[in-house]
Amino acid sequence: MNNTINNTRRLVTSRGIHLLVCSLSIITSIPLVFIIGKVFFEGIHNLNLQFITKPTPNTFNAMIAINNGENIPGGIANGIVGSFIMLILASIIAIPIGILCGTYLAENRHNKFAKCISYMTDLLQGTPSIIIGIVVYAWVVIPSHGYSAIAGSIALAVMMLPLIVRSTEEALKMLPDSLKESSLALGGSYGKTILKVLLPSASGSIFTGVLLAVSRVVGETAPITFTALGCSMVHWNIDQPMSSIPLLIWQFYNDPILQPLVWSASLFLLIFVLFINISAKIINNKSKK
Repeated sequence: MNNTINNTRRLVTSRGIHLLVCSLSIITSIPLVFIIGKVFFEGIHNLNLQFITKPTPNTFNAMIAINNGENIPGGIANGIVGSFIMLILASIIAIPIGILCGTYLAENRHNKFAKCISYMTDLLQGTPSIIIGIVVYAWVVIPSHGYSAIAGSIALAVMMLPLIVRSTEEALKMLPDSLKESSLALGGSYGKTILKVLLPSASGSIFTGVLLAVSRVVGETAPITFTALGCSMVHWNIDQPMSSIPLLIWQFYNDPILQPLVWSASLFLLIFVLFINISAKIINNKSKK
């Protein structure tokens, strides 16, 4: 009799907790659904081929188009090109440094210097992006006497570093010790063991961390404002001011005539970030298998 009562209590408790978790999950997803729905339905009207391939329109042409009942001409091509260039440059800077630093932390986890570097990495990860932008402005923009895509890339690279370092460190820590011991026992040097055995074995998780780092910085506005400044034209000169999609969203918001483009630019950025995150999930699942 007592066993039956206990089993009934456990069943009721289990179902109650399951219902509570499901309810909280639904409540948590409601804001996300409303945000995505609002951005989608407001931005889908102007999201077309011209919006992706044309540079930012000026206020005068946009005002004429609105008065004639037409869609605002132009788009965010300058922001797309600028974001692409700065992300590529930032990745070139951050990925090698981040992987090397993460490898050092994983291989020297009990070293005092490694512990200090690990603490500094956590501190850098928690630093507000606007402070990073101001520091890069003082270190790069002022000495070079001008805003540029290079300065913007350095700011984004600094923000990407902690995520790449942590993903590399954790990926290497998950590898069995027998993998390294087997390589060393077969006569491989310590350097070749890391480069040809450990890093390739953890490449899936490391690449996932890189993609997550890219998705983390692709929506940043403050550091780009202080370093790359922005540009209304499409160009490929990395030593000149350059725009990005988040920066264009901020500029559209500050211009009452161009405010309708905020939603379309936000939708494009949201789709891009979603694509990166889905790719990271797929790569992570394949690496686990």
